[in-house]
Amino acid sequence: MDHVDIDAKRYELEMLRTQVRELENELQAAEAERRYVPPLYYGSYYATTGFLLGIFGAAASLLVNIIGAPIVGKSPLELIRVYLTFPLGEKALQLSDPAHHVFAISDGTILAIGCCLYLATGMVLGVPFYVALTWWAGRASFVERFITATVLSLALWAISFYGILSWLQPMLFGGNWIVSGQYLPWWVAAGTHLVFGWTLMALYPLGQYTPYSSPIQK
Repeated sequence: MDHVDIDAKRYELEMLRTQVRELENELQAAEAERRYVPPLYYGSYYATTGFLLGIFGAAASLLVNIIGAPIVGKSPLELIRVYLTFPLGEKALQLSDPAHHVFAISDGTILAIGCCLYLATGMVLGVPFYVALTWWAGRASFVERFITATVLSLALWAISFYGILSWLQPMLFGGNWIVSGQYLPWWVAAGTHLVFGWTLMALYPLGQYTPYSSPIQK
């Protein structure tokens, strides 16, 4: 058996380990370069996030209306009945029982469609709201973000109601049941939008973009 130079073998093994480490570092650097780096403001991501979180804001505002409506002598689903005047027109107002002034819809399908329409509207409105919130208050404190969400909620209410629905509903359906205040008081509409905005503000951390980093095996 030939004599084995142990020191030489150890040196050769250490050199091989060094080469392996260098190859691993080169591979990690190459993967880092290939990894997608979003722009300074990832607008498309936050638009998608706002679309998804909008359904939670709409659900929260609808739940608050269902709980609070009986306190002021209204039906729990009065808000849905009023909002249904946009696709149904004045026919939606006939879904109430005028003798008892309560919501008495007989077709549950129409009620389900109304709830789905309300939630879908929240998803659509969640896009501009969340994008604006992340743009103006992305690095703000909680108080500053709360104030921003409040201002954005009221602005969203004013624009959607008085800037759009005030003329769009009369033009399409011949009446102004949502904005007139006869069926939906202005403070209820404003409060609904505030609950919507505050919910998205509370869920704000869930929508922040965090780059995925795979674990590195040693």
